Amino acid sequence: MKSFKLIPAAALFLVACGGGEPADSGAPEAPATEPAVAAAPAGPAAPTGPMTIPEWYQVDHDAKTVRLSVVAGETPDNNYWNFNGAIRGQLAITVPEGYEVTIELDNRDPNMAHSLGISSELVNFTVPPAPEPVFAGAITENPQSMIDATMPGERETITFVADSAGAYSMVCYIAGHSAVGMWLFFNVSGDGDAGVQGL
Repeated sequence: MKSFKLIPAAALFLVACGGGEPADSGAPEAPATEPAVAAAPAGPAAPTGPMTIPEWYQVDHDAKTVRLSVVAGETPDNNYWNFNGAIRGQLAITVPEGYEVTIELDNRDPNMAHSLGISSELVNFTVPPAPEPVFAGAITENPQSMIDATMPGERETITFVADSAGAYSMVCYIAGHSAVGMWLFFNVSGDGDAGVQGL
């Protein structure tokens, strides 16, 4: 009967690699390099087309107000899961910082509830962003519910103050909807820009 002697893995490694200290070649040691850091995933590119004021966008610079009429399911594209016919960040809506924003959501999808909110998410829409709006009041009621959100044929209005300039998104929080593209860019401009950009 043969017998085997187990050798610790570390010892095998040293034997295989030569073990011991490297010989001093007299050459100066190369400085240690920093490990490469993986770049953060890039988000979708925002539209860069000219700024326009479509009929569903009303701005009053004297009163510092913006009113948006947003239709969920305006077209049958993307299974009716779109905002004003656009999906996957095809539009960038810009409002001036400090303005009171009123959004009327009109759900024309014949089959499905939808919601709307302003989110800080700009990269990953594969899961619905947390229903925590960037601005107080910037979210419709029961945003994740398929039976209590804004139902087909219903309208819901939200009003909030866009009090912090930055890049945000307008999303539907119903499970699966943002993953297939029901989101747009929503920007708050510190220099007074107002309007909508397309691709």
